[in-house]
Amino acid sequence: MNELEEPLARLARNRLGGRGVADVARLSAGATQEIWRFSLIEDGATTPLILRRAPGGDRVSETAVGLEVEASLIEAAAAVGVPVPPVRCVLEPADGIGRGFIMGFVEGETLGGRIAKGDYIAPARPFLARQCGEVLARIHTIDPEQFPMLRRQTTPELVAQYKALYRATNWPRPVFELAFRWLEDNCPPPPERPRLVHGDFRNGNLMIGPDGVRAVLDWEIAHVADPMEDLGWICTAPWRFNVIDKPVGGFGMREDLWAGYEAAGGAPVNRAHAKWWEVYGSMRWGVMCSGMTNTFRTVDPNVERAVIARRSSENELDLMRLLAA
Repeated sequence: MNELEEPLARLARNRLGGRGVADVARLSAGATQEIWRFSLIEDGATTPLILRRAPGGDRVSETAVGLEVEASLIEAAAAVGVPVPPVRCVLEPADGIGRGFIMGFVEGETLGGRIAKGDYIAPARPFLARQCGEVLARIHTIDPEQFPMLRRQTTPELVAQYKALYRATNWPRPVFELAFRWLEDNCPPPPERPRLVHGDFRNGNLMIGPDGVRAVLDWEIAHVADPMEDLGWICTAPWRFNVIDKPVGGFGMREDLWAGYEAAGGAPVNRAHAKWWEVYGSMRWGVMCSGMTNTFRTVDPNVERAVIARRSSENELDLMRLLAA
């Protein structure tokens, strides 16, 4: 029997209105949290659900918002029209499962390479970049005052945060040094209104179908900052999955992303600032990759950590290309 089958069955009876569970299985997706799929057994039917759980049930990242807050963010996003999986319940200590939440299963594709190149998503690719801009505009309407626990960071503070993380790796990288200097010298002015940003809105964290975006996933590093951060992040090269001529996630163009954002009520996009945030995004991912080495060697020797760690060299190439443009 699976380790979670019995406590999930108990939760199904006590909190989800079901009679039990079936087909409990951990999915390979999820580099930072555990993702489990199971079927809720109800009278005459079964409903597929997803458990998003802290690794081991209780290992919570210091940089993440916390799974309970993440569930609240998803509910707030749903309220402003962002496509998200419905949250069924947030785990409690009495459930005996750990920290996390149960959400509805959304059919679609999350693998970035398939979204950028696969036949299943082909009907959506012509309009997907614009749709992503529209979704981001809705996300940025969420009132940040609903979430006083989220980090409030100015743009210089974000740069300083990742510079400190880079220094902590104790591994000199001249390209990163150059990128930090450029970011500090060209930092855009503060936004007129800092907004709640998703923080990881990109190809790979979106559930996509032939009809477009079906769900925005992984809200664990949401914070309050310049909303242009989200628009730069989805354009960074790692999320193009080798379709390098389509800067938005490997499926679209920046101009379509920006047009969708502005048409849906987002602030006008300054092109120079957009480039700055794309450079920041490439630097940020490079630092995150290089930091995975220590995580792999210490608290979490997961193969996904090792695979991500080796990708820091790719970002050095991306940064040189961006800074030379």
